[in-house]
Amino acid sequence: MLVNPKIFKTSTFRLAAIYLLLFALSTATILSYVYYSTVSLLERQTEDTIRAEVEGLADQYRIRGMSGILDVVERRSREKGGGLYALNGPNGAHIAGNLLTFPKGPIEDRDWIDFPIRVGEGAAVRDHIVRAFHVELTGEYELLVGRDVQGLRLFGEVIKKTLYWALGLAMILGLGGGFLLSRNFLKRIDAITEASHTIMAGDLSQRMPITGSGDELDRLGTSLNEMLSQIERLMAGMKDVTGNVAHDLKTPLTRMKARVEAALRSERKAEYRGALSQTIEECDGLLRTFNALLSIAQAESGQPRQALESLDAHDILLDVVELYEPIAEEAGGTLTLQADPGLLVHGNRQLLAQAVSNLIDNALKYGDGPDGSGAQISVRGKIEQNTVYISVADSGAGIPAKDIDRVRDRFVRLDESRSKPGNGLGLSLVSSVMTLHSGKLLLEDNQPGLKAVLILPLVS
Repeated sequence: MLVNPKIFKTSTFRLAAIYLLLFALSTATILSYVYYSTVSLLERQTEDTIRAEVEGLADQYRIRGMSGILDVVERRSREKGGGLYALNGPNGAHIAGNLLTFPKGPIEDRDWIDFPIRVGEGAAVRDHIVRAFHVELTGEYELLVGRDVQGLRLFGEVIKKTLYWALGLAMILGLGGGFLLSRNFLKRIDAITEASHTIMAGDLSQRMPITGSGDELDRLGTSLNEMLSQIERLMAGMKDVTGNVAHDLKTPLTRMKARVEAALRSERKAEYRGALSQTIEECDGLLRTFNALLSIAQAESGQPRQALESLDAHDILLDVVELYEPIAEEAGGTLTLQADPGLLVHGNRQLLAQAVSNLIDNALKYGDGPDGSGAQISVRGKIEQNTVYISVADSGAGIPAKDIDRVRDRFVRLDESRSKPGNGLGLSLVSSVMTLHSGKLLLEDNQPGLKAVLILPLVS
């Protein structure tokens, strides 16, 4: 199986390699400490045992002289305690002890010496290491007291080999684990890269792959998918807006052209004035449409967010209701306000006033009662659980449940409302303003009529 060289360039492999290096260093430090501590402890125990025997022999020498040392060495040499003894006379002649030969080479003034001896193990003969204490006695006598430390040395070698094997296995397993992790990570990154290339090619329906593990890549993929969904909705909205703008502008421009042509053909002053007057009305309608589109674009771009300030929405409701109350009464309806003081929100006064005005304007247009009576409009403002609720309710026909979500889109006008003046941008603007203010527009059935609720966070 070929190894993808990109694996070694992934951050996962590099992090795994760094962690492996730190783990190997820490493991080597700990095992080295255990090794040297254990070997040093065993060596100290051996030396303490030898030193205790030498002190015992020194006591015998002070009490009984050379005969006392000779008796003790002969007796202990016959015991199976693991001690090694050698007592040599002048000229190196062996006198007593189970160690028949002294180490080769000059001992000089060294007290502790290590030297090899040959020991029979069954049919084989092997070299063992002896750790011994050398004492020079009077009369050119020499005494060696030692222990066979071959088992200690072998134990130290076992620990050392264990240390090497542990580090080697840790490196192999760490590199293998880093390789596998990097391989799986690279697969997911390649899948995300492939999906992004497909999206850049124009397929906005494509989404980042999600495994369901809930890890950081899944969380990133989920956020990107939400962003792509928003972009897809915006692109679809742009397409709809383009078509709707073309459709809604074509009709008034066609009427304006036909009216002007008719006035030119008539060559009468009254026709000219009438055509100009109606053309101005058409232009005002077009300007209102463009102004609404600009307000929506401005709200969606987030530019007015810099102008947000803490304000009391109660004052905005008073001003807007005072403006529209005579219009409602003139149309045979009513407009009432019931609002709690202290509706503190963080917002743009002009945009919030425009949003409330749009809701009241819609209620005036479409809130007439079934018997033809004027719209009965109630504006309410209250605070519940750190949230400000501003509602505009009417007693008209309302909006069918199947069209509740659709009416927030631009240029959407239901069949029942096409006889009324408008451009289908009112609720779209309100929804954009709420998004800018971290709020929400909620449309409910008022039974009868429509209840539009603006939900905004309360500023403490």
